[in-house]
Amino acid sequence: MSSRTHGGRRDDLEAASSSSPYPDNHEDETSSGPFDITSTKNASFARLRRWRQAALVLNASRRFRYTLDLKREEEKKQLISKIKAHAQAIRAAYLFKLAGERVNGTTTILPPTPHGDFAIGPEQLASMTRDHNLSALEHYGGLNGLSGMLKTNLDRGINGDDADLMNRRNVFGSNTYPRKKGRSFWRFVWEACQDLTLIILMVAAVASLALGMKTEGPKEGWYDGGSIAIAVILVIVVTAISDYKQSLQFKNLDEEKRNIHLEVVRGGKRVEISIYDIVVGDIVPLNIGDQVPADGVLISGYSLAMDESSMTGESKIVNKNSKEPFLMSGCKVADGSGTMLVTSVGINTEWGLLMASISEDNGEETPLQVRLNGVATFIGIVGLSVAFVVLVVLLVRYFTGHEKNADGTAQFIAGQTKVGKAIDGVIKIITIAVVIVVVAVPEGLPLAVTLTLAYSMRKMMADKALVRRLSACETMGSATTICSDKTGTLTLNQMTVVEAYVGGEKIDPPDSSSQLSPTLTSLLSEGIVQNSNGSVFTPEGGGDVEVSGSPTEKAILNWGIKLGMKFDAVRSGSSIIHVFPFNSEKKRSGVAIRLPDSKVHIHWKGAAEMVLAACTQYLDANDNFIAIDEDKGACFKKAIEDMAASRLRCMAIAYRLYESERVPTDEEELTQWALPEDDLVLLAIVGLKDPCRPGVKDSVRLCQNAGVKVLMVTGDNLITAKATALECGILNLDVDVDAPNLIMEGKEFRGLTDVRREEVAEKIFVMGRSSPNDKLLLVQALRKRGHVVAVTGDGTNDAPALHEADIGLSMGISGTEVAKESSDIIILDDNFSSVVKVVRWGRSVYANIQKFIQFQLTVNVAAITINVVAAVSTGDVPLTAVQLLWVNLIMDTLGALALATEPPTDHLMLRTPVGRREPLITNIMWRNLLIQAMYQVTVLLVLNFRGESLLLHLEHDYANKAREVKNEVKKTLIFNSFVLCQIFNEFNARKPEEQNIFEGFTRNYLFMGIVSITVLLQVIMVEFLGNFASTVKLSWKLWLVSIAIGFISWPLAFIGKFIPVPQTPFGKYFKRIFPGGGVHEEVKEERMKKEHMKKRYVKKKKYVKIHNNNKKNCCAFKY
Repeated sequence: MSSRTHGGRRDDLEAASSSSPYPDNHEDETSSGPFDITSTKNASFARLRRWRQAALVLNASRRFRYTLDLKREEEKKQLISKIKAHAQAIRAAYLFKLAGERVNGTTTILPPTPHGDFAIGPEQLASMTRDHNLSALEHYGGLNGLSGMLKTNLDRGINGDDADLMNRRNVFGSNTYPRKKGRSFWRFVWEACQDLTLIILMVAAVASLALGMKTEGPKEGWYDGGSIAIAVILVIVVTAISDYKQSLQFKNLDEEKRNIHLEVVRGGKRVEISIYDIVVGDIVPLNIGDQVPADGVLISGYSLAMDESSMTGESKIVNKNSKEPFLMSGCKVADGSGTMLVTSVGINTEWGLLMASISEDNGEETPLQVRLNGVATFIGIVGLSVAFVVLVVLLVRYFTGHEKNADGTAQFIAGQTKVGKAIDGVIKIITIAVVIVVVAVPEGLPLAVTLTLAYSMRKMMADKALVRRLSACETMGSATTICSDKTGTLTLNQMTVVEAYVGGEKIDPPDSSSQLSPTLTSLLSEGIVQNSNGSVFTPEGGGDVEVSGSPTEKAILNWGIKLGMKFDAVRSGSSIIHVFPFNSEKKRSGVAIRLPDSKVHIHWKGAAEMVLAACTQYLDANDNFIAIDEDKGACFKKAIEDMAASRLRCMAIAYRLYESERVPTDEEELTQWALPEDDLVLLAIVGLKDPCRPGVKDSVRLCQNAGVKVLMVTGDNLITAKATALECGILNLDVDVDAPNLIMEGKEFRGLTDVRREEVAEKIFVMGRSSPNDKLLLVQALRKRGHVVAVTGDGTNDAPALHEADIGLSMGISGTEVAKESSDIIILDDNFSSVVKVVRWGRSVYANIQKFIQFQLTVNVAAITINVVAAVSTGDVPLTAVQLLWVNLIMDTLGALALATEPPTDHLMLRTPVGRREPLITNIMWRNLLIQAMYQVTVLLVLNFRGESLLLHLEHDYANKAREVKNEVKKTLIFNSFVLCQIFNEFNARKPEEQNIFEGFTRNYLFMGIVSITVLLQVIMVEFLGNFASTVKLSWKLWLVSIAIGFISWPLAFIGKFIPVPQTPFGKYFKRIFPGGGVHEEVKEERMKKEHMKKRYVKKKKYVKIHNNNKKNCCAFKY
């Protein structure tokens, strides 16, 4: 589900006043405005409801379409709660019945009924797993009997050919559940029709049509009413098409979010498939953080614990073993590992029933969307006031006889004018006022955010980033700090063993088995194979072996194979007693195994210095156990340090013998058994090479130039971490890398006081040997200092940090499902360069919205001013209802499409991060829009009041035309010039700060297409649709005049960009005059931002030479 319920979390600036580790995110609803929400990630329903109630909305169904449906969300929670309670009640009733049957000695079990080629049907399987009926499982012959009925092998899985898969889907169903159909196109048409102003206009059009046809006849009388009706229908259709296309984009992205990929065993080989391709009989390996893809039965597991809260609502962790073997779809693996046999899929699972019962609500407002609703509300109130004034003035002028016909006679004479004609006149006046409201209320402004987010999310998919939360897309543009993992994000995660110390000595090459004794080779193979989650597949017909598992596991398994290790033989040569899965706190994993002679070996593998610290002996090349004295210990430590300095990940492999009689025999005791990790015998120390990703240094530098600090948080030791940070450009050789607090171990950071931790968090660049809790503390400390923090994570234990961060970035390849569900964006290729692209897109979203605001406000100010001044002074408006509707279409829908879909530019990464409380309308935007609006208003009002003299010079026969025709020509010229001004100004809006407004124009095909279509439609409207648009054909001279008026906006914008603007936003001048809330926070954020830029990297000014790979010369830039 796309909407998630999270625990409380503070905002970026309010965090400074909170000392609780998990403070509440509820903002002070009395001190802040309804639209002042800096983060919607965990905002309360009351807070979200408040801004909705404060917004001025003409079409609620359209405006709030992509926001969270609060009523439906509450209903969905209640429904989920009911379904879970119902499932628990059924389970309790079953257990009660089972207890009674045991007392009476009778048990009800559905007998297996053959279905197709299988000896058991989906009903019996679903009943067994749903009721957790262990008796039924035993009745069916246990796991072996059940696997026989399902024609699967517990070790090798199903055959997996197309015929087998199709047969299983036909009998047991597919792993999908029915979903409610999305909105049809006609639903969007219906929602577009619900705009209050459009309804009024349609009523007015019908009334005008009826009166016109009655008074003037069908041939001439339909023009006024019919043209308005056609214009309204055009607006509705274009709006519906635009909204429908957006909905399809969101639907496709939502499908991507649900499409989990996982490994199954088919034909003895691990293969990666989509969760939708799981079939009954599949064997599925499970590890920490995985989601159970279907209902099933546990085959084998080690310390396997499940989080079943998604199904039961209880946060209690449930241990799974042979007594509790049933696994439910949708639950998460909290600890341990295991394999399961799939017994039910899709609608036959409780999870499938749950998903099919609830309606998905993909709505989620973003902070920018909320703020734009505030802007739209303010502009709308101004527009309504203006429209009301125009309505009153025109009605007064009409009924007092000041409105004249073309021949100079009054339009209304008391006692003489017919009622029908008077009503028609009033309808026209009301229509003009309503259309002014349509233009003045920027209904499309908040929706432009949705448009640009939909476009950005689609493009980000191509850049290997899947957005799970809309708000994260724009918040990334405000990020001041990125806390990045090392392995797989900054590096390629393609590990190979390049150094090895075995038998107490370095072996060169590292895979030389000739230097190893048989005993040492056997113990090494045992430790590598049994203490691994990976697997090795050897094709029956020969060929290269296929190794699967994590990159670290694969590297060590490949090394073992080169040493002569036989995976299948070693794995079958001993039995596993107990497993200690890899733990990010202890940085190691362990396994206890029993040999055929009943001896027990305990193997450990993990961080070299930690495993070495637990070793008291090592096994030399002659199979002698040698004590690790001070000198030999120092020798091993020196070897580890040397490998770490060469940027190698150091791993150690050790083992010990254990008394068989001390091994717990009870299953529950065995589950709780802590594997001994003392008195170990060192077998090997290996160094794994993981190359840095190509281009990662440039990506880090790009972030640094953009004012975004990059921190590296890794589990590797400090020496390896420091070497990697230098290679990636996070640290620089010219800077004192040994300066205090630049590099720190996780346990040292963890031990600091809260105040000291915040101070260190500002300075730190590398954290080594860190745990997930250290990452969480770092994120909290940075956010308390006012930073907007993005953090990467892949493990289950990273979930709290991903949740706490402003933007959680999980890894698509190495990340667990728990990490992905806690994140806001999934980096599909685990590449840091993709993180930087997300920053670019985040800034692009904000920049595109600002472009659209500048463009729309220019149109608003110009159109309203022209009509108001003309209406008040002459009682006539130069822009008719149909013309204003056309302008509104250009502005709201086509303008949003053109400007909200501008791709990001390199210029965006030369700016500082966007403050989340910075004004949407910057001083630069005010300057640009006021210049353009003043120019348009001045020119068009001159045309309105003095246009006849210009026309006399251009049109020789103009003086001979009737007064009504002259007026129509003048009004058409005004309308044409006004529209062309907007088309030319659309280019200016593309680059609010840059002189070259044409840069990248030819690469934006959508912009080119929309401008071309707009120009074409304008020509058609003026030249061929005169009766519809109330226009007349213009001569080529007047077309040149219109084009010239529009063209002047280009040099005007160019010159205007040289006019300096004050640094303090205009809004703050008003706040100083009218003091109010919110100033303190804005000043605080501005101060923090300046300090952040001043303190970046080093206090002393230093120049660092950056070598460009593509150029021979060097350039210098200042940190």
